[in-house]
Amino acid sequence: MDIQLHYIEEGTGFPLILLHGNGEEHGYFKHQIPYFAQKYRVIALDTRGHGKTPRGEAPFTIRQFAEDLKAFLDEKAIEKAHFLGFSDGGNIALCFAIKYPERVEKLILNGANLYPKGVRWSVQLPIEMGYRLAKGKNKEMLGLMVKDPMIDPAELAAVTMPALVIAGTRDMIKESHTRLIHRSLPYAELAILQGDHFIAAKNPEEFNQTVEKFLNGKR
Repeated sequence: MDIQLHYIEEGTGFPLILLHGNGEEHGYFKHQIPYFAQKYRVIALDTRGHGKTPRGEAPFTIRQFAEDLKAFLDEKAIEKAHFLGFSDGGNIALCFAIKYPERVEKLILNGANLYPKGVRWSVQLPIEMGYRLAKGKNKEMLGLMVKDPMIDPAELAAVTMPALVIAGTRDMIKESHTRLIHRSLPYAELAILQGDHFIAAKNPEEFNQTVEKFLNGKR
């Protein structure tokens, strides 16, 4: 790996990896880190080119971020972990789980999408227009939402660990698309919580309890 991923770590126990969304950093999970650190070894990462992690020279793609994640886990000698990914972080977690299923104990996908058409057009259209006009870093960031992750739903058949697909009632991801992801995963549960795309930040109590019940096997 040509870069070192910046991260923070709290708690002890089985590893729980937190992956933020596009243009964010690990601080998005400020309501999740202390909550889950009571029981888990919580590691919240800054993705390549986000937060305090440098851009490096490798491609700026969801699949490259998944490879960065593998290199990080190898370096930390973490053989297996739970993964909670939000938005693009969910897409990273999904790409990682497809390629390295043996490294994933349980998978939580919050507001993930398989391809850009899974996003509501009212949200996606300005992104597409912005991408055409943007330059430099901004163009790369928007490119993640225009060209990635392009996952075929059939690929999800390989993701055989328990999964939780979670989204908001007013999410920017189409509910039909969230349900497609849920339906395509062999052992998935679905939770639609009150709120928009940012339920982990805006409705943390219900979000955390839903995730905790899933990790405890009680949903």
